[in-house]
Amino acid sequence: MQAAIALPITFAVLCGIADALNAQAPSQAATVIENVRIFDGTGRELSAPSHVLIRGSRIERISSTPIAIDRRADTVLIDGGGRTLMPGLIDMHWHTMLVRPSHAALLTADVGHLNLLAGAEATATLMRGFTTVRDLGGPAFGLKRAIDEGTIAGPRIYPSGAIITVTSGHGDFRQPFELPRALGEARSRGEHIGAAMIADSPDEVRVRVREQLLQGASQIKLTAGGGVASPNSPLDASTFTEAELRAAVEAAENWGTYVTVHAYTPASIQRAIAAGVKCIEHAHLIDEPTAKLIAEKGIWLSTQAFPDELADAFPPGSTERAKALEVFAGTDRTFTLARKYKIKTAFGTDILFSPGLAPRHGKLLTKLVRWYSPAETLAMATGTNAQLLALSGKRNPYPGKLGVVEEGALADLLLVDGNPIEDIKLIEDPAKSFVLIMKDGVIYKNTLPKRP
Repeated sequence: MQAAIALPITFAVLCGIADALNAQAPSQAATVIENVRIFDGTGRELSAPSHVLIRGSRIERISSTPIAIDRRADTVLIDGGGRTLMPGLIDMHWHTMLVRPSHAALLTADVGHLNLLAGAEATATLMRGFTTVRDLGGPAFGLKRAIDEGTIAGPRIYPSGAIITVTSGHGDFRQPFELPRALGEARSRGEHIGAAMIADSPDEVRVRVREQLLQGASQIKLTAGGGVASPNSPLDASTFTEAELRAAVEAAENWGTYVTVHAYTPASIQRAIAAGVKCIEHAHLIDEPTAKLIAEKGIWLSTQAFPDELADAFPPGSTERAKALEVFAGTDRTFTLARKYKIKTAFGTDILFSPGLAPRHGKLLTKLVRWYSPAETLAMATGTNAQLLALSGKRNPYPGKLGVVEEGALADLLLVDGNPIEDIKLIEDPAKSFVLIMKDGVIYKNTLPKRP
């Protein structure tokens, strides 16, 4: 296990976070960011010098000429100095509650302590420039509420709730003494804290899906095949039957949202697609016919450029570590096939049990330049990812347009000291490169001199 790496946050930034949390911005509060070049989240080039007016939580106006507004006490003027304004970054495969604790701690530690760890990680995530995450498994509902209410600083969270799995599937972390499972018995630790729920029939799947929707899930996550972190779940195993997967899809679609599944192998991916699943997570053991099927059906692929260091979350010689390295070896093939067949591809990281890796959040994004241009990479982590978020329909907890810099969009913005299209490595050093971080029109970091 890697040791935790502290995120350097200056006193000024901490004060800015406190101000953002304590101040209730009036609905008509305005911020004007002058003299910036814009990466809008979709294009390949920066705009000409521009000026942006944010009023409340949204971008009201973008102009090539200075914007004149009525000055009020709460009006904020920011001189961008020719820097790059871009949308906040989006991570489509994040586990808010599972980044900092060890695997053992998740199953044994005090729940209150786990929540405090997750809250600290949420603030660190926002300060790395990730203003939105899609949480794909874990008890994140309370943390999401705390962030939305302004109790702590953190990104927007699109929660899945508990991972839904089968007996012996990825996410079944029960100990031998907890077997056999019988309906009506006390729940296991993982089920008790809402990390994972076990379902072994179509009817049970419907119940577990509906439970997550009841709590506010914006999408549903199932594990359709074996996984790395679960010691008794082989990678080649296909877990849910097609009927079980179809039950989840039906229950989710009845609520106007969708199912995404953890799946590495062609068999588990193809079964999920046949059941109506809209998004595949990972696919690192994919083959070419399955890639073609994903493209033909218009299925989303949410995948990750895993670093080998992520395997350090597991003990040397362990089954989990061996599985991790097997999965990581398939990364190049997955991205190459995604590119070849023009699959709708989303960026995520899936950092688990690795507090030392989390501060390298941006570096995991810049790894994509092996397969995509810097502009394509940044667009994937902003405008493209936002398109996948929109699949939640009316279950979207944040109505409005994300991932773009355009009039009417939600004001989740980063001001970058430099041009990330020319030097994408700027994203790897958010403490230095991101001189302003805004979410929902609220400034959480501003290291620029104040305008008079």
